[in-house]
Amino acid sequence: MPGSASSIHRPEGLIERLRSAAADGGDAKLKVLRELKNQIIGNRTKKLSYIKLGAVPFVVSILSSASSTSDSVIVQCAATIGSFACGVDSGVKAVLDAGAFPHLVNLLSHSNEKVVDAGARALKMIYQSKMAPKYDFFQEKNMKFLLSLLDKNNENLIGLGASIIIHSCETNDEQKMLGDAGILKRLINLLEGTTSQRDASLESFATIIKENPQVISEFVGPENGRTWGTLIELTKDRYPRTRLLACMCLILIKNAVPSYLQSVGIRTKLILILLELIDDSGQVGDEALFTLSSFISDEEGLQKLAFEANTIRKLCDHMQKELLQPKRLEGMLMILANLCSNLECCRSVLLQSPKLQTIKIITDALSHTTVEVCVAACICLKNISRSVKYLSAGHFMTEAIIVPLIQLLYDTSTSVQVAALHTISNLVVDFTMHKFIFVQNGGVKHLVELSKSMDSRVRLSAVRALRNLMFLVDSRCKEGIFLELRALSLTSLVSDPSACVQEQALGLICNLINGPVDSIDYVFTEDALLLNAVGRQLWSASKPEVLIQGMYVMCNVASGKEFQREAVMRQILPEASNNDTRSIMVTMLQSDVAQLRTAAVWTIVNLTVPTGAGALARVVKLRNVGIVSQLKNMANDPCMDVKLRVRTALGQTMVFGDFST
Repeated sequence: MPGSASSIHRPEGLIERLRSAAADGGDAKLKVLRELKNQIIGNRTKKLSYIKLGAVPFVVSILSSASSTSDSVIVQCAATIGSFACGVDSGVKAVLDAGAFPHLVNLLSHSNEKVVDAGARALKMIYQSKMAPKYDFFQEKNMKFLLSLLDKNNENLIGLGASIIIHSCETNDEQKMLGDAGILKRLINLLEGTTSQRDASLESFATIIKENPQVISEFVGPENGRTWGTLIELTKDRYPRTRLLACMCLILIKNAVPSYLQSVGIRTKLILILLELIDDSGQVGDEALFTLSSFISDEEGLQKLAFEANTIRKLCDHMQKELLQPKRLEGMLMILANLCSNLECCRSVLLQSPKLQTIKIITDALSHTTVEVCVAACICLKNISRSVKYLSAGHFMTEAIIVPLIQLLYDTSTSVQVAALHTISNLVVDFTMHKFIFVQNGGVKHLVELSKSMDSRVRLSAVRALRNLMFLVDSRCKEGIFLELRALSLTSLVSDPSACVQEQALGLICNLINGPVDSIDYVFTEDALLLNAVGRQLWSASKPEVLIQGMYVMCNVASGKEFQREAVMRQILPEASNNDTRSIMVTMLQSDVAQLRTAAVWTIVNLTVPTGAGALARVVKLRNVGIVSQLKNMANDPCMDVKLRVRTALGQTMVFGDFST
């Protein structure tokens, strides 16, 4: 009957047949297993459906009775389990929860090579997931087992061994253990094997040497001519993935031990190979992008070589002609970001070539639905905007750029918020005439909200952006920012649990009171709430960076009116009720940090300007707490800036006479 046939092919019907086959045995097992495997291969939806219906335990049940089961059924069981585990973490979990792992390991010692292959493939699928069990390399039996996998002339077993290493080797100690146990030497030997063996070996090899100069020096460097030469030769291999993996290994060696890859010829060749591999439309092309990005990320010389290799135009051609998948777009944006991190020539090419339409592509990427693409677009824009020439010309302060950046401040992803804040910090740092665009689009309000975030990274980035926005801003804009921020909120940031936030908040206050003399009035609002908060930090903080910014606040206030100078004196001198007569200024003048000494001396210079009505009284007070004598001890300070300011300060105190007697 049609109805009966239909029910048989429904997932529920197949599960019922699987249940019966597990219980009764016979030829039905092979048929139902093959049917189940064919349905779930490459079909994530069906795979999840059968997992939910409980298919995995029935398959594992059949495998557990392998001693009474034909080899062909065992092969189908292992293949089906591997299919459930392939690319789906919930499938791996279901397989492990059902107890399949030890049964699959047992298959590796089976007399039938097809069974061994099926077991190895299934275990390899499991080890490609983060859900796989951690392999303990420090157990001798485990290391022997791993060596046995790599010693077999079986590509599936070698692939399994490689997968175990890639999944579980995470620490320097584990890398060293694998090297000392002979694993690395075995992998090096496999570099001369089949394509499959080479690729598996290269991936494992990369895992073991990553960020480990000791292992690299012992097993890999140019003095190990065979290994080095083999890697160089494999960059010319006919297979794209092999070329990519060889490049990755050489780059990992360079990143860990830069002296091993100094040849400009080899460096240029690696860049050209990776640029060629980018044309691959699959995984190799995607990985080539990120490999090139990591290769050039920290070295200006490599960025110049990549620029000379026409990298920018090649990437822009791809970005214009293709509808890029998120991973590929992210990789391209990161390469552009790294190229523009130091080189003005790269920024100019992107900004001066309308045909490339790069800025529009980057701006559009700010609104992408993928978190990683948004972050990459922010980083790219931030690095391009390091160009003082184009930043001052207002190239970036346009609504087309500012509006999507402000929208990202609402994003649910912290990494997106932080990346957007870093970019905004760059864009608003200077050039007063363009800041109103950011303000009028509601940017200040969002920054103030994020400055109250529970996440210290977001809070820090928001305060830094506000600090940069406040730099050299006009009086009207400054007032608007302060009204949004409020003295109480700023006071809270000055005493934030994070010293980095404290530093940025104090820098923000410095910029707030910088400029016209009446700007200093901001720290005297609400009964000098801000000034008192800064004073408390100077007495309690220990980080030089915080003290430097706090001292510059006092320095700026001391450049104001007489009553403001007197207010600074009250902050830096000990209270009359305090038995300790030592001023914090003496401590700062004796600091090992030249910047802190400079800020402290500048403050004294401003406090002792002879034209002030209260200058004499202030000089007397400074002398009484030992500040003048400390200045005399600094006449030959090793820092020239400090030395010059000390000379000025002493000259001003001497106007009122020599207090040495």
